[in-house]
Amino acid sequence: MRRGSFREKAVVVRTHDFGEADRIIVLLTRGSGLVRAVAKGVRRAKSRFGSRLQPFVLLDVTMYAGKNLATITTADTVRYFAGPLIDDWDRYSAAAVILETAEQFTRHVDTNEELFDAVVDALDWLGETPYPTATLDGFLLQAMELEGFAPSLFDCAACQKPGPHHAFNPAVGGAVCYECRPSQSYSVPEETLHLMWLLLKSHRAAAAELLLSPEGPVLAERAHRLVTAHLQWHLDSGIRSLRIMDQH
Repeated sequence: MRRGSFREKAVVVRTHDFGEADRIIVLLTRGSGLVRAVAKGVRRAKSRFGSRLQPFVLLDVTMYAGKNLATITTADTVRYFAGPLIDDWDRYSAAAVILETAEQFTRHVDTNEELFDAVVDALDWLGETPYPTATLDGFLLQAMELEGFAPSLFDCAACQKPGPHHAFNPAVGGAVCYECRPSQSYSVPEETLHLMWLLLKSHRAAAAELLLSPEGPVLAERAHRLVTAHLQWHLDSGIRSLRIMDQH
């Protein structure tokens, strides 16, 4: 953590009460990674900025670094994403998965500006897209690409034979050709892998056109299953909010 006073763009990942009137805020910041900070007195009715320190808000935060916890001195709202998210289960649950995944990916690094930008973009897009699950899948694919383990979606992940291929195996690394395909692989139409590629590259208009086609709902369901299987395979611990989302 930086020394002295510092200012960051941030989103709240988690909060929990501390003492009689304070709150611990876990922030995903653009330049300092994950920051644990205390917001003093925010549970009092007359708190200056307590209502701003909540998930799904882009903040401009000033903090003073401490030994174990930073202290938040100011918090100004830059963008408020929460409105269309909190009253819609699909959007809310997708947003929760985005924050938890970003927290896991940032836990052991000092900073990841590209991941932070991807989080903000995904939260922004969730508020208006008719396809929240596909938006989540696009974020997860981009996050995995930044972490270096995005699935191969065209060339065979084992032998690099050019595709398109019709099987997918997270343990191998994504799409696999007929010769390299392990017995436990998913059988996948190439249109599903194409949809995943469009989401990865943020080609949202083309992805929406595919999702609007007669086979769109089936493609979206298959793509989500493959994206989440690949993510969970490569993580030491699973994403709890993703399990809750998929059980709903």
